[in-house]
Amino acid sequence: MVRPSRGDARPGMWRREVGTVVRRVAPFPEQTTAPFAIIAGLRIPSVPTEWAPHSHSLHELVWVRGGTLTSRVEGRVFTVSEGHGLWMPAGLVHGGRATAGAKFYEAFFAPDRAPFAFEEPRAITMTPLLESLLTHLSRPDLDAAARVRAESVVFDVLQPAERQFVLQLPGDARIDAIAEALLDDPADCRSLEEWARQLGISERTITRAFRHATGLSFAQWRQVLRVHRALTLLAEGLDVTSVSETLGYAQPSTFIASFRRVMGTTPGAYFDVDEGFPGDVRNPVLPVQNS
Repeated sequence: MVRPSRGDARPGMWRREVGTVVRRVAPFPEQTTAPFAIIAGLRIPSVPTEWAPHSHSLHELVWVRGGTLTSRVEGRVFTVSEGHGLWMPAGLVHGGRATAGAKFYEAFFAPDRAPFAFEEPRAITMTPLLESLLTHLSRPDLDAAARVRAESVVFDVLQPAERQFVLQLPGDARIDAIAEALLDDPADCRSLEEWARQLGISERTITRAFRHATGLSFAQWRQVLRVHRALTLLAEGLDVTSVSETLGYAQPSTFIASFRRVMGTTPGAYFDVDEGFPGDVRNPVLPVQNS
């Protein structure tokens, strides 16, 4: 089932862009992978594409070229860009979005034939070797012996990324309204004082609730959320000034400093040379300040 979006918002995900296509994922037939341990393929969405919440009977690894992929999984938001993939365990309900024109790659792993199993979603380092092997496995004319050899190497080289870039949603009724408002509009600049007044609770309660639920202060959490969104906007071709304005920063230099605190590098350097995720989102490289 495919239906166009009209720019509406969904809880826990970014506001949909006009023209986004929402797809429902059909279940895999039984024994889809037999006699293979891994099946792989490629899609190139011509428009921003969202996959409705679903699960697979197989483990899934997805990665993109020329864009970003954002996925909502059990109160967490994962964003992966070039050089990284996302491992999704079999049976775990998730939804996702890919930017328009991104080359969307996916590989599925038979649980009973994989020599390992990451039980939680994991960002995966997509090395050139791993990408080449999975592309090789997507060939329909590959003979059985060559497939077995390639699969064995994939299992040797597939490793979680050193840094996991994930945004933990609070899941706390006292502050969920703040999280949903910022997911809907990352440019929302209401202060801690304004939120406390609107929700009828103290600033200290909000601060403690964010720390307890996410490990971050309110200001840090908002900063990380904005960087998640910035990765998508930058991958779509927006310049730094436009992204800065879209995310509610007073000036581009403030946005660049915020991006560097979280990612450990500037937006330009990050997209020119993919250096991974050097900044730990729970321990930013530089002290976080209100923006």
